[in-house]
Amino acid sequence: MEFGLAPSVYEDGFARASLPPLALWPRLEIKALGERYPAVVNAAVEILDRALERGFGAEPCLRAPGVTWSYAELIDRSNRIAEVLRRDLGLKSGGRVLLRGVNSPMLAACWFGVLKAGGIAVTTMPLLRVRELSEILDKARIEIALCEAQFEADLEAARIRAPVLSTICAFLTAAPDGLEARMAAASGRCETFAPSRDDVALIAFTSGTTGKPKATLHFHRDVLAIVDTVGEHVTRFSPKDVVVGSAPLGFTYGLGSLLLLPIRRGACSVLMPRLSAEILPGIIRDFGVTALMIGPTLYRALLPEIGRADVAGIRLCCSSGEALPGAVYEAWRAKTGLSIRNLLGSTEMLHAFVAADETDPSPGSLGRALPGYEVEVFDETMSAAPAHAVGRLGVRGPTGCRYLNDLRQQRKYVVEGWNLTGDSAWRDEDGIFWHHARTDEIIVSSGYNISGIEIENVLLEHPDVHACAVVGAPDEARGAIPVAFVVPVRAARAGPELELALQEFVKRQLAPYKYPRAVLFLDSLPLTQTGKVSRAKLRDALGEF
Repeated sequence: MEFGLAPSVYEDGFARASLPPLALWPRLEIKALGERYPAVVNAAVEILDRALERGFGAEPCLRAPGVTWSYAELIDRSNRIAEVLRRDLGLKSGGRVLLRGVNSPMLAACWFGVLKAGGIAVTTMPLLRVRELSEILDKARIEIALCEAQFEADLEAARIRAPVLSTICAFLTAAPDGLEARMAAASGRCETFAPSRDDVALIAFTSGTTGKPKATLHFHRDVLAIVDTVGEHVTRFSPKDVVVGSAPLGFTYGLGSLLLLPIRRGACSVLMPRLSAEILPGIIRDFGVTALMIGPTLYRALLPEIGRADVAGIRLCCSSGEALPGAVYEAWRAKTGLSIRNLLGSTEMLHAFVAADETDPSPGSLGRALPGYEVEVFDETMSAAPAHAVGRLGVRGPTGCRYLNDLRQQRKYVVEGWNLTGDSAWRDEDGIFWHHARTDEIIVSSGYNISGIEIENVLLEHPDVHACAVVGAPDEARGAIPVAFVVPVRAARAGPELELALQEFVKRQLAPYKYPRAVLFLDSLPLTQTGKVSRAKLRDALGEF
């Protein structure tokens, strides 16, 4: 159906002005969901505050080691944060607020507080470095940041590069000007801002092959659409559920699966600053976990750590972020007796749109389109591909891609009304989708999307690098790892010492998970007939090293 965009009520018109033209939007199928949501709606209120009306006020909402907040306590804290943002920090409705910290109840309270104040949440990962943060600040024109105290130094350095950021308020600190002190002075009776359902609620950043950050804009109704779609047809959380997961809240998979989906249904979420196979069995036992929202890498790592007794209370296992190998699914089911529901989503779509069947999961498959979404495999002419033919995966539904001030990427991602996710896939005769590969140069490593070109841009700043190219190499533990092919300025410098120096150089510039796990030295890079670096030849050459 065609969709008319309701007028924005924000004072700051940056987000609305940064949307692509309606003609470049994907076709939205929103009638059924749209009828649920009034023209004026705040997603934070609908997801969180309605818990009081449903009688969940005293029930546990968020937990962490040594911390338990009830629904009423989270509502109070988010109200106070909203009041601080407007009263102390000068937030105007429609203003962007950067959120930076590890997964914690306070970071969650900040997210809800930003939306309640009428702001737009831009949640980032704590691993990001100065270079990456400054690009995000500039692109989204962010003036205010709420930052966990231990990560404040990089953000202070970033605003030297991006002076648009005028205010940083630290949390998880006893400082007199910190967020907690300001919250204590607030009344807690903040009047929630009432945005249009078509006002932007969050800006989510994703990496791409250009190496530059791409930002996707999502409305208040988009947030409600994903919690009501995935929540009703996949997770089906209830007040009896305790959810734990590994994805940062800066990833839309983490935001949805650990915060929005559980809270919409009255469940309790355990927010851990980090989650590993070594500590997860204890977390499951100590917190009484009933739902795992993790990825294939962690499921694989858990196999030798976890026994049937550890998962007796678990009813739901979901996987996303990277392809779930059939072997991992089968090994997990053999060890625990539990099936894994594979999910496919994207930052551009906000959350999942395909999920493995609950009763017939077809190990290794993506599954079928979720109700409300339509999924197709296309050939190069945008004609539907026949069964078993590999093509480009397209999707449309109640959510869709809207890049911030990026018409080139918008035209690339949205074609003839379809969102082309960057995945190649095929469909069997039963209508089940199977993943084939990424259609672009993204390296998916342990659920992280890594741009090889971004790494190349950093390596080329090193004085000993003449030319370079980064590709993904298959890796049993992570799915894939970035490997750099480097032509050194002086051939004599090639060797282990330079390899280590280049790896450390990248670590200082980018998030640690992006550094090349190996650096291979060449006399020259292979080129295509058009003069471009042939990454296909480099991937073929990996076996020679």
